[in-house]
Amino acid sequence: MLSNVSPISAALIVSALPLIAGCVSGGGYKPISERLPALEVSFADPAWTGNTIPAGQHCQMFGGKGQTPALKVGKIPGGANAIIVEFNDLSFGPLSSGGGHGKIGYWIKGAGSAVLPSVPGETADLGVQGSFIEAKARSTGQYASPGYLPPCSGGRGNTYVADVKAVYKATKEGEESLLLAEQRIKLGTY
Repeated sequence: MLSNVSPISAALIVSALPLIAGCVSGGGYKPISERLPALEVSFADPAWTGNTIPAGQHCQMFGGKGQTPALKVGKIPGGANAIIVEFNDLSFGPLSSGGGHGKIGYWIKGAGSAVLPSVPGETADLGVQGSFIEAKARSTGQYASPGYLPPCSGGRGNTYVADVKAVYKATKEGEESLLLAEQRIKLGTY
Protein backbone atom coordinates (compact mmCIF):
# COMPACT_ATOMS: atom_id res chain seq x y z
CA MET A 1 0.00 0.00 0.00
CA LEU A 2 1.13 3.59 -0.55
CA SER A 3 2.62 5.11 2.56
CA ASN A 4 0.54 8.28 2.44
CA VAL A 5 -2.83 7.02 1.16
CA SER A 6 -5.35 5.48 3.54
CA PRO A 7 -6.89 2.13 2.49
CA ILE A 8 -10.33 3.74 2.23
CA SER A 9 -9.07 6.65 0.10
CA ALA A 10 -7.11 4.31 -2.15
CA ALA A 11 -10.14 2.06 -2.62
CA LEU A 12 -12.30 5.05 -3.55
CA ILE A 13 -9.67 6.38 -5.96
CA VAL A 14 -9.12 3.00 -7.60
CA SER A 15 -12.88 2.34 -7.94
CA ALA A 16 -13.35 5.76 -9.56
CA LEU A 17 -10.47 5.28 -11.99
CA PRO A 18 -12.57 3.85 -14.86
CA LEU A 19 -14.91 6.85 -14.59
CA ILE A 20 -12.03 9.30 -14.47
CA ALA A 21 -10.24 7.69 -17.39
CA GLY A 22 -13.36 7.94 -19.49
CA CYS A 23 -13.74 11.68 -18.83
CA VAL A 24 -10.24 12.83 -19.62
CA SER A 25 -9.04 13.01 -23.20
CA GLY A 26 -5.42 12.37 -24.13
CA GLY A 27 -2.74 10.78 -21.99
CA GLY A 28 -0.06 13.47 -22.14
CA TYR A 29 1.16 15.67 -19.32
CA LYS A 30 2.00 19.31 -20.00
CA PRO A 31 5.27 20.36 -18.29
CA ILE A 32 4.77 23.29 -15.91
CA SER A 33 8.06 24.82 -17.07
CA GLU A 34 10.99 24.20 -19.40
CA ARG A 35 13.17 23.24 -16.45
CA LEU A 36 11.29 20.94 -14.11
CA PRO A 37 12.20 20.46 -10.44
CA ALA A 38 14.01 17.21 -9.64
CA LEU A 39 12.47 14.54 -7.46
CA GLU A 40 14.62 12.56 -5.02
CA VAL A 41 14.40 8.89 -6.04
CA SER A 42 16.08 5.89 -4.42
CA PHE A 43 15.51 2.17 -4.07
CA ALA A 44 13.43 0.97 -1.11
CA ASP A 45 14.77 -2.59 -1.54
CA PRO A 46 18.52 -3.14 -0.96
CA ALA A 47 18.58 -5.90 -3.62
CA TRP A 48 18.34 -3.10 -6.20
CA THR A 49 21.62 -1.19 -6.48
CA GLY A 50 21.48 0.33 -9.95
CA ASN A 51 24.37 -1.85 -11.11
CA THR A 52 22.97 -5.25 -12.12
CA ILE A 53 19.29 -6.22 -12.26
CA PRO A 54 18.75 -8.48 -9.21
CA ALA A 55 18.47 -12.23 -9.78
CA GLY A 56 14.98 -13.24 -10.89
CA GLN A 57 13.85 -9.68 -11.64
CA HIS A 58 13.77 -10.27 -15.40
CA CYS A 59 11.00 -11.50 -17.71
CA GLN A 60 9.38 -14.95 -17.69
CA MET A 61 10.82 -15.77 -21.12
CA PHE A 62 14.25 -16.06 -19.47
CA GLY A 63 13.04 -17.77 -16.27
CA GLY A 64 12.35 -14.68 -14.15
CA LYS A 65 9.36 -13.39 -12.23
CA GLY A 66 10.25 -9.72 -12.49
CA GLN A 67 8.55 -6.99 -10.51
CA THR A 68 9.07 -3.26 -10.49
CA PRO A 69 11.51 -2.13 -7.81
CA ALA A 70 9.99 -0.49 -4.75
CA LEU A 71 11.02 3.17 -4.84
CA LYS A 72 11.27 5.99 -2.32
CA VAL A 73 10.30 9.32 -3.87
CA GLY A 74 10.97 12.64 -2.15
CA LYS A 75 10.54 16.32 -2.99
CA ILE A 76 7.06 15.67 -4.41
CA PRO A 77 5.66 19.13 -5.17
CA GLY A 78 2.29 20.41 -4.04
CA GLY A 79 -0.47 19.77 -6.54
CA ALA A 80 0.75 16.28 -7.43
CA ASN A 81 -1.90 13.56 -7.17
CA ALA A 82 0.02 10.72 -8.83
CA ILE A 83 3.47 9.39 -9.55
CA ILE A 84 4.02 7.84 -12.98
CA VAL A 85 7.03 5.56 -13.49
CA GLU A 86 8.10 4.96 -17.11
CA PHE A 87 10.35 1.92 -17.60
CA ASN A 88 12.82 1.90 -20.51
CA ASP A 89 15.61 -0.19 -22.05
CA LEU A 90 18.22 2.34 -23.20
CA SER A 91 19.99 -0.34 -25.27
CA PHE A 92 16.99 -1.21 -27.45
CA GLY A 93 15.78 1.75 -29.52
CA PRO A 94 12.06 0.86 -29.87
CA LEU A 95 11.67 0.57 -26.06
CA SER A 96 14.25 3.17 -24.99
CA SER A 97 11.96 6.09 -24.10
CA GLY A 98 8.46 7.10 -23.10
CA GLY A 99 7.78 3.94 -21.12
CA GLY A 100 8.77 1.35 -23.69
CA HIS A 101 8.63 -1.31 -20.96
CA GLY A 102 5.38 0.13 -19.58
CA LYS A 103 4.17 2.96 -17.39
CA ILE A 104 2.92 2.25 -13.88
CA GLY A 105 1.05 4.87 -11.87
CA TYR A 106 0.48 5.35 -8.16
CA TRP A 107 -2.14 7.67 -6.66
CA ILE A 108 -0.70 9.84 -3.90
CA LYS A 109 -2.13 12.36 -1.50
CA GLY A 110 -0.19 15.54 -0.95
CA ALA A 111 3.34 16.82 -1.30
CA GLY A 112 6.43 15.46 0.38
CA SER A 113 7.36 11.82 0.00
CA ALA A 114 5.96 8.40 -0.81
CA VAL A 115 7.11 4.82 -1.01
CA LEU A 116 5.99 3.18 -4.25
CA PRO A 117 5.51 -0.55 -3.68
CA SER A 118 6.71 -3.21 -6.07
CA VAL A 119 4.12 -4.51 -8.55
CA PRO A 120 4.33 -7.68 -10.67
CA GLY A 121 5.39 -7.64 -14.28
CA GLU A 122 3.71 -9.24 -17.29
CA THR A 123 0.19 -8.92 -15.90
CA ALA A 124 -2.69 -6.47 -15.94
CA ASP A 125 -3.49 -7.38 -12.31
CA LEU A 126 -1.06 -5.32 -10.26
CA GLY A 127 -2.55 -6.45 -6.95
CA VAL A 128 -1.49 -3.26 -5.15
CA GLN A 129 -4.17 -0.86 -3.99
CA GLY A 130 -3.66 2.65 -5.40
CA SER A 131 -1.56 1.48 -8.37
CA PHE A 132 -2.62 1.40 -12.01
CA ILE A 133 -1.28 0.74 -15.49
CA GLU A 134 -0.83 4.11 -17.18
CA ALA A 135 0.29 2.40 -20.41
CA LYS A 136 1.23 -1.16 -21.25
CA ALA A 137 4.68 -2.05 -22.59
CA ARG A 138 5.13 -1.34 -26.30
CA SER A 139 6.77 -4.74 -26.81
CA THR A 140 5.12 -7.11 -29.29
CA GLY A 141 4.96 -10.80 -30.20
CA GLN A 142 6.46 -13.14 -27.62
CA TYR A 143 7.64 -10.07 -25.64
CA ALA A 144 4.16 -8.50 -25.36
CA SER A 145 3.00 -7.54 -21.86
CA PRO A 146 -0.32 -6.06 -20.66
CA GLY A 147 1.58 -3.86 -18.18
CA TYR A 148 5.19 -3.68 -17.05
CA LEU A 149 7.69 -5.80 -19.02
CA PRO A 150 10.64 -6.66 -16.75
CA PRO A 151 14.14 -6.59 -18.26
CA CYS A 152 14.03 -9.06 -21.13
CA SER A 153 17.30 -8.88 -23.07
CA GLY A 154 18.35 -12.40 -22.12
CA GLY A 155 21.39 -11.12 -20.26
CA ARG A 156 23.01 -9.22 -23.12
CA GLY A 157 24.04 -6.32 -20.88
CA ASN A 158 21.22 -3.92 -21.78
CA THR A 159 20.80 -0.86 -19.54
CA TYR A 160 17.41 -0.31 -17.89
CA VAL A 161 16.13 2.94 -16.33
CA ALA A 162 12.97 4.32 -14.76
CA ASP A 163 11.79 7.87 -15.37
CA VAL A 164 9.82 8.90 -12.27
CA LYS A 165 7.34 11.74 -12.73
CA ALA A 166 5.21 13.65 -10.24
CA VAL A 167 2.04 14.68 -12.03
CA TYR A 168 -1.36 16.19 -11.63
CA LYS A 169 -3.51 13.61 -13.44
CA ALA A 170 -6.71 15.33 -14.58
CA THR A 171 -9.80 14.00 -12.84
CA LYS A 172 -12.52 16.08 -14.53
CA GLU A 173 -13.58 16.99 -18.04
CA GLY A 174 -11.73 20.08 -19.24
CA GLU A 175 -8.85 19.81 -16.76
CA GLU A 176 -5.28 19.65 -17.98
CA SER A 177 -2.86 16.92 -16.86
CA LEU A 178 0.42 18.48 -15.71
CA LEU A 179 3.99 17.25 -15.32
CA LEU A 180 5.32 18.84 -12.11
CA ALA A 181 8.72 17.22 -11.40
CA GLU A 182 10.81 14.28 -12.61
CA GLN A 183 13.94 12.23 -12.07
CA ARG A 184 15.62 9.23 -13.72
CA ILE A 185 17.02 6.29 -11.79
CA LYS A 186 19.21 3.61 -13.30
CA LEU A 187 17.78 0.17 -12.55
CA GLY A 188 20.85 -1.72 -13.76
CA THR A 189 22.04 -3.94 -16.58
CA TYR A 190 20.81 -7.35 -17.66
